[in-house]
Amino acid sequence: MNITRNDLQAAVQNGVLQPEQIDPLLTFLAHHHAGQKSIDTPRFSGTHILYYLGGLLAIGAATLFATLAVEAQGMPALLALALAYTLFAFSAAVWLEKPGLAVPTSILATLGIALTPLTVYASQHLLGFWVDSGTAQHYRDYHAWIDWRWLIMELATLLVGVVALMRFRYPFLLMPVAWTLWYLGMDVIPALMQSSNGGDWFSGAAWELRKTISVVFGLVVLLVAFFVDLRSRHSKDFAFWLYLSGLLTFSGGLSMMGSGALSGKLVFLALHFGMVFIGAVLARRTFAVFGGIGILMVLGDLSWSLFKDSFAFVAVLTLLGFALIALGIWWSKNETRISTKLRAVLPKDLSELLVARHTTR
Repeated sequence: MNITRNDLQAAVQNGVLQPEQIDPLLTFLAHHHAGQKSIDTPRFSGTHILYYLGGLLAIGAATLFATLAVEAQGMPALLALALAYTLFAFSAAVWLEKPGLAVPTSILATLGIALTPLTVYASQHLLGFWVDSGTAQHYRDYHAWIDWRWLIMELATLLVGVVALMRFRYPFLLMPVAWTLWYLGMDVIPALMQSSNGGDWFSGAAWELRKTISVVFGLVVLLVAFFVDLRSRHSKDFAFWLYLSGLLTFSGGLSMMGSGALSGKLVFLALHFGMVFIGAVLARRTFAVFGGIGILMVLGDLSWSLFKDSFAFVAVLTLLGFALIALGIWWSKNETRISTKLRAVLPKDLSELLVARHTTR
């Protein structure tokens, strides 16, 4: 967020600052900002784009593409490669952290976490876990098939992720952790039902249970993300990837529930309007994006099924769109006043979270 002299003068006019505080505050912010620039923090620059592109290619090669060739040489070779990659990734992260290269450090530590399921997968094969299954011929099946035996890989990844976060305090490390939580929400159902071959999870009671558990699991992850958000409100944003994982799980399960009745669609619509509101309050674009997608899904379904040939529905949608734009204009003019009143009645931790997230968005 860039603060100019005009911003501070506006604060003086609103009684927030005294006129004689402007110059000292500008001087402090200039020195503070210069100090922050010397630290390798994530931002949209050519250097960091190369960092992330290289990191993603390394993760993809190590965890997916390389396995096609190595599996042909046998699981011992795959295990040796995974362990070597992991050792190199964490060692390089430690080495790069010393000169303050935060972005490549976080990427290499993330690579070490992302290699965990590959290491466990090779170990499982050597121990005979998959001899009776046809859904794990290649490591890429981990991203396509649902099976209770993936749980061991996922729990190990979460454990390594927690340990790595204790050593490397970078939010990007939560990316593979959040992705694993999303997978965990799907694979926990075969584990609960103790099915060794995956079963038919797309019909009957198992499918209904899967949707329910997905919604509940997503809500739990969102609550964990909110707790992490509160704890890290004065530091880096450690909650982003957890929010994303929770929203994927919750919205995915929710979108598959319901009997198609109008009442269910209206509840779905209300929930997604609520997600947009939460996104506005917490300054979380992920909530707004998922909420907006859900709203468009319901409105699109209604326009096709219930109001297929109705010009009135088009008119109502148009008026609703204009009303939302007007609401956005009103919110932009009154957000500061409303937020101040809201924070006055909220618990201290939550109030500080709202201030922190709105000033850094």
